[in-house]
Amino acid sequence: MAEMKDTLGVLLAGGAGERLFPLTRDRAKPAVPFGGHYRIIDITLSNCINSGLRRVFILTQYKALSLNRHIREGWTGIVAQELGEFFELMPPMQRTGANWYMGTADAVYQNIYSIGSEQPSYVIILSGDHIYKMDYSRMLAHHKESKADVTLATLPIPPEDVSRFGVVEVARNGEILGFQEKPQSTSFRSPFNPEAVDASMGIYIFNTDVLLKALIADADDPDSKHDFGHNILPNLLGRSKMMAWSFVDENKKEALYWRDVGTLDAYYEANMDLCSVSPVFNLYDKSWPIRTRARQYPPAKFVFGEPGRSGVAVNSVITAGVIISGGTVVNSVFSQDVRVNSYSEVEGSIVFSHVSIGRHCRIKRAIIDRDVHIPEGTIIGYDPVEDKRRYFVTPSGLTIVTRDASMFENPVDPEFSANY
Repeated sequence: MAEMKDTLGVLLAGGAGERLFPLTRDRAKPAVPFGGHYRIIDITLSNCINSGLRRVFILTQYKALSLNRHIREGWTGIVAQELGEFFELMPPMQRTGANWYMGTADAVYQNIYSIGSEQPSYVIILSGDHIYKMDYSRMLAHHKESKADVTLATLPIPPEDVSRFGVVEVARNGEILGFQEKPQSTSFRSPFNPEAVDASMGIYIFNTDVLLKALIADADDPDSKHDFGHNILPNLLGRSKMMAWSFVDENKKEALYWRDVGTLDAYYEANMDLCSVSPVFNLYDKSWPIRTRARQYPPAKFVFGEPGRSGVAVNSVITAGVIISGGTVVNSVFSQDVRVNSYSEVEGSIVFSHVSIGRHCRIKRAIIDRDVHIPEGTIIGYDPVEDKRRYFVTPSGLTIVTRDASMFENPVDPEFSANY
């Protein structure tokens, strides 16, 4: 593991997350629950800890209250502040102007004084809304060995997917020769796999002096979008030594695992994978632990074993404080403090914390936001026409139930924690 004491992490966590609406209506995208127990941002922060990166600025912006609270209560105590380590929340401070963050590069530029005050030799730019396992110290070691000014983490993708990514042309020695941001098509091909294109993962290591000069020049450009992919990287191409680092996956599976869970369907599929017998994304690897904020809930509980009224969960992720009281749960992910009452069936669903599901409910392929009370006899996911009348439904038929759904006038049942 390369030494990372001379490296500062800058984690971009301020995106509005429009494609995850309505889950992002009241919270930032990195604060959306994942895997029942975690938030999306926990994956990147765990990568930081496991890589030895213990100085990180977290740049927040939209609807950041729950994210700020999660970081403050779950992450600031992990690092040793007396040793100069920190996870620092950085909202827009408008030290360089009167604007909020206007793009990924502008977000970093607005914190240029804070970055300079830490005097790092290297800055690693990260995103707070991807699911993957990476040892950033390996990437830093490659950056140093290659004497690069900038290093981009890359992974191979099929040519038909290039419109979703920034893609790079890479020489056989790893040097980046070309960069295109989300093109409709490209002639670029990986030098190591002619059937694939090398895509940028949105993870960059800069020599600090190179980064600061590029940010200042970009801020002075009135035509810039102030974005790393659109502006900073293309402008440095040919002027600075830019290298690619092929993603080394710490997930230890045959296929590389990196997921952008920025859409409802992608988010749903990534959670459903965790319910399988052998999930592609391994949460149980003790050598690469995923950390989160610890909440004080009692153990999960499954009660009643009568014919037709058994508390059962199969192929599901069930977290603390959940009570399955005479209901059946299949292929689902439950966050903390959820109750399923008798004779109800929940299948292929994601249920956030503090949800009560009444008796005789049938729920399939749904995401239920926190603090929702599902009245007795409710059916969700079986009648698309009726679901669209009451809820948010994706084109693929995934039903999102939020607290302001028309039928939920009392979002929390005061009896929910007392009776089952």
